[in-house]
Amino acid sequence: MRNDSLKESTEPRTSFSLTRRELFEIAGLYVAATALPSKMAFASLPPFGHATVEPISSVMERLSTYMSEASSRALPEEVVEKTKQHVLDTLAAVISGSELPPGRKAIEFARSYGGREVATVVASNFSCGPIEAALANGVLAHADETDDSHSPSQSHPGCAVVPAALAAGERFGISGTHFVRAVTLGYDIGPRFTMTLGGQRFEAESHWSTHSISPLFGAAAAASCAADLNSQQMRWMLGYTAHQSSGLGAWNRDTEHVQKAFHFGGMTARSGVTSALLVQAGWTGVDDILSGKDNFFAAYNPHADPAGLIDKLGERYEVTRTNIKKWPVGSPIQAALDAIVALRKQHPFDSAQVQRVTVRLATDEAAIVNNREIPDICLQHMIAVMLLDKTVTFVSAHDNERMKDTRTLRERAKVQLIPDAELERLMPLRVAIVDVALADGTHLTQRVDNVRGTPENPMTRDEVIAKASDLITPALGSAKCSSLIDKIFHLDNVSDIRELRPLLQRN
Repeated sequence: MRNDSLKESTEPRTSFSLTRRELFEIAGLYVAATALPSKMAFASLPPFGHATVEPISSVMERLSTYMSEASSRALPEEVVEKTKQHVLDTLAAVISGSELPPGRKAIEFARSYGGREVATVVASNFSCGPIEAALANGVLAHADETDDSHSPSQSHPGCAVVPAALAAGERFGISGTHFVRAVTLGYDIGPRFTMTLGGQRFEAESHWSTHSISPLFGAAAAASCAADLNSQQMRWMLGYTAHQSSGLGAWNRDTEHVQKAFHFGGMTARSGVTSALLVQAGWTGVDDILSGKDNFFAAYNPHADPAGLIDKLGERYEVTRTNIKKWPVGSPIQAALDAIVALRKQHPFDSAQVQRVTVRLATDEAAIVNNREIPDICLQHMIAVMLLDKTVTFVSAHDNERMKDTRTLRERAKVQLIPDAELERLMPLRVAIVDVALADGTHLTQRVDNVRGTPENPMTRDEVIAKASDLITPALGSAKCSSLIDKIFHLDNVSDIRELRPLLQRN
């Protein structure tokens, strides 16, 4: 049941509403004051009521009000459609992630430490507490490289926002419409935090990670919308979230994708749900973590303008600017695979005809995918797979044995990756320039600026469904996959989000 009484009781108290402790403190001050000269005594007394009251900034006022009204605010039809596509895409990533080492570890952790049976652990056969479920499902969502990404904020919103909205949504039994609005709010709030901090440049110069800060605030916003926090509670919640914000750029040194999955999705979803549930349970805190002494921006980037958090809020929906990956591989590899497909359409060729493939990427992007140990984030390997198979599937992108296969290694030896400083200057736009030299002397060159699935080159609903089906069916079967897809695109008819549970779990 919804705790409406709590929502009312946590509104700011008037100066005439004092706790017993405050009364004792004030009484003590006045007793002590009798021993001082009158001017000194009254100069030392605090305002009647709270000891210190700092004004709330206009940014915090606007932000917290907008967030508190999100659960009852209708969304444009195209935003609802886009949000449903991202919900499906993320849940597909969660389900397919259960087949991978990070996902298996997350499920076993939740099974061991799961707490009360409240929320779904996706692709498992059990439920647990909402905080533990959010952690597990967040790890599952980024156990692979199939989840969505938001270029301006340099983050992956869905892997934290959707698990957080689901866990909190099940805790409070919200409707499908409410769930969609919570997810949309998460995409709106999280990315605005790291865009305001400076995006990729902030991450590169500070060594803090946008890939944890942005999803954390998104998860917290989504969970808080599901909990129906009021504006005062939203301000406290943002304080708890700011205190939990963390994460270093060292995530890209993780060779097994386990800590990376925790960093991107598990830690952020868990902490976001924690913030929402603490405040919903009655915890209070700092009224405005965005301004005043030792505030969030003073800690992370004193030069940032907090007004970025409310820039076009309610007009520009960040979910519509979020990418859905066509290929189940790391983001820097997407454009290169698109280029190979485009070249084959123009001039069909087989792998045997290829003499050399040269791929140019931005310098930082090239470093992430250069001869990595994991198949789906190794550019040379994935280009070799594309040359041989003429496509890339979830199965082929996760076939570790194939990295040692003689035929694949022969094609991989043809691939040269060149870091390009000019392309680096175009970031966060991920551009690839691919040149294929054929044995007959032919040179085929393709530049891709906007990969399939970006806002500039979006996938259709049918393409999103096709990708999701490829990810979901091996784990849950075709019948359950079909029912889940239908349910997600008809969330408006779902009275309780817990109706999704039988479709998300194994029999």
